Amino acid sequence: MATSVLHIDLTALTDNWRALDRLTAPSVETAAVIKADAYGLGVAKVGRALVKAGVKKFFVAAAEEGVALRAAIGPSPWIGVFGGHMAGDTDMIADMHLVPMLNSLDQITRHFEALPGAPFGIQLDTGMNRLGLEAPEWEAVKDLVIKARPDLIMSHLACADEPDHPMNAHQLATFREMTEGLTVPRALSATGGILLGPDYHFDLVRPGIGLYGGLPYEDSKAVVRLECPVIQTRDVAPNETVGYSNTWTAEAPTRIATISAGYADGISRKISNAAVLFDGDTPCPLVGRVSMDLITVDITHLDHVPKSLDLLCAHQTVDDLADVAGTIGYEILTSLGGRYLRRYIG
Repeated sequence: MATSVLHIDLTALTDNWRALDRLTAPSVETAAVIKADAYGLGVAKVGRALVKAGVKKFFVAAAEEGVALRAAIGPSPWIGVFGGHMAGDTDMIADMHLVPMLNSLDQITRHFEALPGAPFGIQLDTGMNRLGLEAPEWEAVKDLVIKARPDLIMSHLACADEPDHPMNAHQLATFREMTEGLTVPRALSATGGILLGPDYHFDLVRPGIGLYGGLPYEDSKAVVRLECPVIQTRDVAPNETVGYSNTWTAEAPTRIATISAGYADGISRKISNAAVLFDGDTPCPLVGRVSMDLITVDITHLDHVPKSLDLLCAHQTVDDLADVAGTIGYEILTSLGGRYLRRYIG
């Protein structure tokens, strides 16, 4: 088989959710963010595993994602839509019982006129300047909105992965000021906010990356292993080159393994000549450029020809690979392509 295999440990994922849930008080509900096809791991399988673990509330980015999740997990769980109520979303929101987080005066008007009495939430902008009502807008409509009884009022932290950043305290104070005296359930924190402590937890937290084995949750279990089959090996003489543009030259006799994976599978060209893959516990340097379908690896130091090599594993997490590529673990996960054979454990 010339297809790389993405092994997805659903037991590790649900263990991560339970561990994050334990970091909050019993009165705080722990939801799950399952947008972007569950961070690239498959919304149906991941959604059903989390429901079985006890998750009752989910968040997605767009109504279309909510439709896919609803089809997988059935009618009971609550599904919030971060993107709110966009033009053209009304039927999906109504038919799939989705709860849009309304971000603007236009969205509030659209939702109240198209679906009077239907559930909704409100997103407030506490300083990130991305989504949500700013303070003057909120003051203008707060009484009307509260009278309609929103399910949730939320905001989003910009710097939660930097615990000492002053923006965290600023947004916390702003959120409290904008919601003071309201009896509506409130939510401010994703994974990073959970780790900032109880002051940031309010009534509901919504972990995302921490469920999938990524930072800033350092205690998370690895959820993915990317196993790439070896298609061919060859011996390369000194001064011979490997791959496009001759970016790597052998300094000594070298055995090269060509594996089935490439940038068409979401593997960044930026890890060319920089990353390693693993044969069990043994690192093997990636040499030459990552191409569309193939990667070349130096296996000279091995005493055997492996059937496959791991790009993601316990020895190289999504954040380790992200460091090599100059990006973040979120991008590594959500870029994983559709050609992988996905095998679920647990």
